[in-house]
Amino acid sequence: MIDQIKIGGFLKELRKEKELTQEQLAENFGVSSRSVSRWENGNTMPELGILVELADFYEIDIKEIIDGERKSEIVEKEEKETLLKVAEYADKQKRQAILKAVIIFSLEMICCGYTIAMAFMVLMGDGQISAGYAVIPSLITFVFSVILAINAKDFVTNKQK
Repeated sequence: MIDQIKIGGFLKELRKEKELTQEQLAENFGVSSRSVSRWENGNTMPELGILVELADFYEIDIKEIIDGERKSEIVEKEEKETLLKVAEYADKQKRQAILKAVIIFSLEMICCGYTIAMAFMVLMGDGQISAGYAVIPSLITFVFSVILAINAKDFVTNKQK
């Protein structure tokens, strides 16, 4: 729906940017200053031919006049919204990667502690405890280390994109 008041305000803004009076603009387009006043108050719209000439005169697209605002303002607003959404998404990914790393690192430390305890018991024991009790947790610790490294690599790769 066309908002004549918004369009009128925009036309007034454009005229003032060119530092013209209503009379000067009216003279330039062969209309009365009263017509220009009605356009700017949103009471009437310029005829299509004059609308095209106004767009050319102000070096803007006719759609901008009909929308009552510059495209760049619309684009900037849309870009800002998009950038905020991207930043929010990136923060979410970062939090997820950090949480994942903390969980993997915690599991790795638990396995490492268990491995050390079992190795100590095997070395100090009288042979009742098998070396498998120390080897298996050390392999699991190694697997967690690899997973942690892959997680870090993926996080860095995603950050570089």
